[in-house]
Amino acid sequence: MIMANITTMSGFLLMGFSDIRELQILHALLFLVVYLLTLAGNLIIIIITTVDQHLQTPMYYFLKQLSLLDLSFISVTVPQSIDNSLMDDGYISYGQCILQVFFFTSLAWSEVAILTVMSYDRYAAICFPLHYEVIMDPSKCQWAVIAVWLSGSVCGLLYTTATFSLTFCKAKIIHQFFCDIPQLIKLSCSNDYLAVIGVAAFISMMTFICFTSIIFSYIHIFSTVLRIPSAEGRSKAFSTSLPHLFVVSLYISTGMFAFLNPTSESQPAIDLLTSFFYAVIPPILNPIIYSLRNEAMKAAFRKLLLGGQFTRKNAFLFFCC
Repeated sequence: MIMANITTMSGFLLMGFSDIRELQILHALLFLVVYLLTLAGNLIIIIITTVDQHLQTPMYYFLKQLSLLDLSFISVTVPQSIDNSLMDDGYISYGQCILQVFFFTSLAWSEVAILTVMSYDRYAAICFPLHYEVIMDPSKCQWAVIAVWLSGSVCGLLYTTATFSLTFCKAKIIHQFFCDIPQLIKLSCSNDYLAVIGVAAFISMMTFICFTSIIFSYIHIFSTVLRIPSAEGRSKAFSTSLPHLFVVSLYISTGMFAFLNPTSESQPAIDLLTSFFYAVIPPILNPIIYSLRNEAMKAAFRKLLLGGQFTRKNAFLFFCC
């Protein structure tokens, strides 16, 4: 019935991963586990980097912002997908789809921006250690974070406005688990794609600039690290840099692959797999990479588990931040 009436409805039908009931339940359970693990991991990082006085540095300040973004990013798509699978109803209203596109694109760009800022922070810390406190003073860090969130909002507004200026006249069936812009464009019968192409080109150019700056930062970082005489020092520097570079490369490459081929006739399974890699994997990978491989984070987490070592003042600061 839904398939028959979807062309007359104002909303869209999200096909998800399968129309087999048993697989829908399995998908919902797997996504629920992933979501809860992501929430737990990122919340732990946010709490620890807020209340532990030893982690009040720019690196952990940006890490907290990344965790906030990851927490929000995965919450835009995964809970809706879990609900659709459990209810065996992929319908999403037009308004919900607009909001999902806006928050998804806003947070997606904000992730690119914060990862760029984090790479610059590592570059300053490793290449200019004596001037690090001047380069990354608290006021500059705060302005950088404000720029990250504001630029994300502008990006989301531009992309959402351009996408929903199109007319959707084809069957409103989206072969995705969320309102993905490339899939939405496939449903359009408009001949004027100038606005969408313009916004996509602008954001792609900015993403390329960010990615290039990240690569240049790491070229300088690695050249500096290789000159460190201590093997332990080189190992410590690489342990904080390589995981960050891996997450950046995975996130940007899969995202650009999907968004630069909006009209391709690729298989739905490939589209689903690609979107899974840029919409779900990074938020769950970041807590693992930045906590399990970081001795300071592990020590702070042990203190948190033991309890009583964070003061009431720190707890108050956490709820105020």
